[in-house]
Amino acid sequence: MKLLSSSLLFFTLLLSVNMFSQKIITSIDSPKKVEIDTLSHWVNKNRIGFDISEIAFVNWNAGGTSSISGLLKGKFNRVYTKDNYNWTNELIVRYGLNKQDGIELRKTEDVLQLSSALGYRKDTLSNWFHTAKFNFATQFTDGYAYPNKDISVSRPFAPAYIFLGLGAEYASKDKHELLYLSPFTSKITMVLDQRLANQGAFGVKKALYDLDGNLIAEGEKSKVELGFLLTGFYKKEIFKNITVENRLSLYSDYINKFGNIDVDYDLTLELVVNEYVKTNIGVHVIYDDDIKAKEEVNGKQVTVGPKTQLKQVLGVGIVYNF
Repeated sequence: MKLLSSSLLFFTLLLSVNMFSQKIITSIDSPKKVEIDTLSHWVNKNRIGFDISEIAFVNWNAGGTSSISGLLKGKFNRVYTKDNYNWTNELIVRYGLNKQDGIELRKTEDVLQLSSALGYRKDTLSNWFHTAKFNFATQFTDGYAYPNKDISVSRPFAPAYIFLGLGAEYASKDKHELLYLSPFTSKITMVLDQRLANQGAFGVKKALYDLDGNLIAEGEKSKVELGFLLTGFYKKEIFKNITVENRLSLYSDYINKFGNIDVDYDLTLELVVNEYVKTNIGVHVIYDDDIKAKEEVNGKQVTVGPKTQLKQVLGVGIVYNF
């Protein structure tokens, strides 16, 4: 929790500095016209939204289950650009719930991601930057392997992932095309819940027990790796009012099973109805050899091998940019 508080405090301070770095000027010719002082090198982009989907049945012959889902999401960007320096910061939050008749409230989405990249280029003509990059990701609440809701399979900071590395990044002028290559990236996996750490969840070293089941040594709460990281971002309006956004991350550890690649791919298609109403279609694919799937067998949760994780999302909601 201390790391989360520090991360949020950092982002708050960044926001405060950015707010005071801009000077508001009112034009004499047009009092309502507001201009931004060009001395500021910050660019702010904020987006919050809420998606909702609902289906209800009353005396419906074909049958069906009434349900309602909601997803609250936010994306906050702070970009500092001056001469040959570029500092990009992004905070992404998403939290979704679903309620069906006869079934308890269930979580559908839970994301907290913070990223920061500081880059330097030799001249203003180049699109390649020497870049130091930091990424942090975790969740807000406990996760369960439904229908089992008695024992959590994940918790806040269990897991949490930190990527910290040095490399080279290609960035287009509008930042809609990004390619980052890092031969030296440290991946830190944290499992700050001792029960999950004892199980060896998410790849940490599990606890040791004697033949009678007595605990000898508790499981480790963190795992540190050093490897190669490739990330990509691509955003384009493919048709009028239809924008596609791609995010890709590939990571391989040098020491443990080099060549075994962790994959994280997120594809989002945004269809604009108007300034405030948008439809989103998304596909998220994850493969991580350290994440073991859980299945329920005869009423008990059984840990099986790693599997490809797939999530598909379709939502219509309200979006506000400021």
